[in-house]
Amino acid sequence: MTVGIIGLGLMGGSLGIALKSLETPYHIIGYDHNATHCREAIELDLVDRVAISMDEIIACDVIILSIPVNGIIKSLQNLTTVDSHTTIIDLGSTKEKIVESVPSEIRANFVAAHPMTGTEKFGPTAAIDQLYRDKVVVLCDMEDSGERQQRVAKSIFREIGMKLVFMGAKEHDRHAAFISHMPHALSFSLANAVMRQEDPKSITALAGGGFRDMSRIAKSSPHMWEDVFRQNRDNLLTAIAYFQDELNRCKSMVEDEEWDNLNRWMSDANRLHDIL
Repeated sequence: MTVGIIGLGLMGGSLGIALKSLETPYHIIGYDHNATHCREAIELDLVDRVAISMDEIIACDVIILSIPVNGIIKSLQNLTTVDSHTTIIDLGSTKEKIVESVPSEIRANFVAAHPMTGTEKFGPTAAIDQLYRDKVVVLCDMEDSGERQQRVAKSIFREIGMKLVFMGAKEHDRHAAFISHMPHALSFSLANAVMRQEDPKSITALAGGGFRDMSRIAKSSPHMWEDVFRQNRDNLLTAIAYFQDELNRCKSMVEDEEWDNLNRWMSDANRLHDIL
């Protein structure tokens, strides 16, 4: 089975590694507009070869879209000539606008997926073994995908060790805003707040594990996350508003020296890790 991966960064490159490690005889063809990424993908053995044109990708049995979410929408418009048996899977962090953009003639070909995994790094050199192992992949609006495409997508994700969760695209985007997108907004905000108040020497000398953990994802690709914030704008704004309410509650308790209430508020937050 030939698998064409459009986008050879962290997600696409790691998927190439995962598929090449399986007993199933997948032949991985990569495609990326960045010539350096293509060269690195070959050097790092992320793919078997790199396609010269999109025609080679269109001819694949499976096409993986592992690029920023706006790029996914644009790419879908160029895939309307695929065979009826072809499976197209996107790995975008938002789902509703992507699903709405799929041309009707290839809707059955398409499977909307969001692997809940990643790191703050990007590019082919960020690709790592086992990125997908034991992680969750959310599959959205599967009733609109063809039976063959559903089977192929489920099989691929199970083969690379993922746990499958199913929900609607609209529901996914609301949950993702709170659990993924808003935390990125907070990390970017934290990094900017500290850099605008502290000199680099103080940051280097005093930054401990807590600050490093909370600011780590501020190293994520601005290009990718601008697209995510743009596509999930309304849900993200709602999530940020809820966070602001909690931060203001904390501020008020500190201002008013309500230490018992602050302690209870912190204890409520501790319960999150009873769930995780």
